[in-house]
Amino acid sequence: MGSLGSRIQGSSRGAEEASEGSCAGTGHGCDCRKRKRSSPCQCDSEAEEEDSLLNTPRRKKLKSTSKYIYQTLFLNGENSDIQICALGQEWNLHKVYLCQSGYFSSMFSGSWKESSMTTIELEIPDQNIDTEALQVAFGSLYRDDVLIKPSRVISILAAACMLQLDGLIQQCGETMKETISVKTVCSYYSSAGMYGLDSVTKKCLEWLLNNLMTHQNVELMKELGVAVMEQLVQSSDLFVMQVEMDVYTALKKWMFLQLCPSWNGPIKQLLNDADSWICKRRTELGEEEAFLSTEQGAPFTPVFRQVRLQYIINDLASARILERDNILPHDWLSAVYKLQWFAMLRTEHDNDTGPQEANKEEFDLNSMRCGRKLAKDGDYCWRWTGFNFGFDLLVTYTNRFIVFKRNTLSQPCGGSVSLQPRRHIAYRLRLASFDSSGKLVCSRSTGYQLLTLEKDQEYVVMNLDSRLLAFPLYVCCNFLYTSPASGRRADAPEPESSAHSVS
Repeated sequence: MGSLGSRIQGSSRGAEEASEGSCAGTGHGCDCRKRKRSSPCQCDSEAEEEDSLLNTPRRKKLKSTSKYIYQTLFLNGENSDIQICALGQEWNLHKVYLCQSGYFSSMFSGSWKESSMTTIELEIPDQNIDTEALQVAFGSLYRDDVLIKPSRVISILAAACMLQLDGLIQQCGETMKETISVKTVCSYYSSAGMYGLDSVTKKCLEWLLNNLMTHQNVELMKELGVAVMEQLVQSSDLFVMQVEMDVYTALKKWMFLQLCPSWNGPIKQLLNDADSWICKRRTELGEEEAFLSTEQGAPFTPVFRQVRLQYIINDLASARILERDNILPHDWLSAVYKLQWFAMLRTEHDNDTGPQEANKEEFDLNSMRCGRKLAKDGDYCWRWTGFNFGFDLLVTYTNRFIVFKRNTLSQPCGGSVSLQPRRHIAYRLRLASFDSSGKLVCSRSTGYQLLTLEKDQEYVVMNLDSRLLAFPLYVCCNFLYTSPASGRRADAPEPESSAHSVS
């Protein structure tokens, strides 16, 4: 018998030989001992493949965990260590789950008396919260996914905010943003403001700016309050159809519905009935007092203040309607007439050829808002009515191009346009199409732009990709034809020495 040391050495050598001459642990009877080790072994490949399979994750939803917890612990209340009572209903719950709520976490971790109580009576100060909303809110602590119906989202949001359930609040916000429509937008806007969901508030305003004028709706006009309407009408993002006069007309209809909410009829009849009502009120008041100066009309003053009257009085028929309606105080109109007169004098005698420097603030506050609906694909050419300081702008849609043309030569009468060699405008053009709920399907915008046009010059404003187009297509434009009055009051005549030529 050899020594123990020699036996160990022999075993060690045998192990080395085995590792070199065979595939240990494979059991495949491989003859790779005859190959050089530099060539790959089939058994090595199979082992690597098996190793890869063992380490590749497989997604398989386990039926047991989530459903079991929700059913057994929440619905059945097994092993409950606390009872929550609210609105006449009881829930047998568990502190460890309730601590996911900021409301209960603070309650249980502090020195509040409730931290040691096994039955807690909740006071519900918010009228939007009901038992069904609490059921969803408590249940969300026991499951990963919660289905929220749009009809229930405000109540669930109210409960989630009270219980400080951040995840559920976020999910309510996403549900609201995805389901904005003519039936939900006002309630969503109000609730988003109440519960601090700024992103929902923004989405609702975007929807209203896009749809208020393009898809006028009686019920929506009844719901819109003074504050939100003021915000919409003052915005340069309001999608106007056709011209600024249509904003004023829409406000007449809205004001009538606010004062006569029981009115019920088709949208086509609304303006006639609103005009009849205004005519009757005018007769009662006499010709001297404007309706907004009365106690009944005063609440609507902030909204009508936002109408850009300078683009209404530049059209004779529209100016006559303003005078006839006698809604606006006389000093409003007098001030606008005066401002426009001096603006016209600047373009004619002071060579104001239009904005040549970027002034986004001036553009947002004072640009002309106008729009057009293209019902189907085809060729269109149009102009928006009104005297725009001698700038006759033609807009053409053809072959998926939108073109601006400064029209000077073909005019019905002399003196109707400016013959200055160059004129400048600031503009923004937007295109949009909507689905049945008023949600944007596609949209394009040029952004804020400055443009110089010579006589009868054309300019391609937008080249459209047919794959992105959907009809009806809504075109909305903002224009600024004159430059600011150089820091002077627009109603103050400038000294002769200060006149200058801008080219």
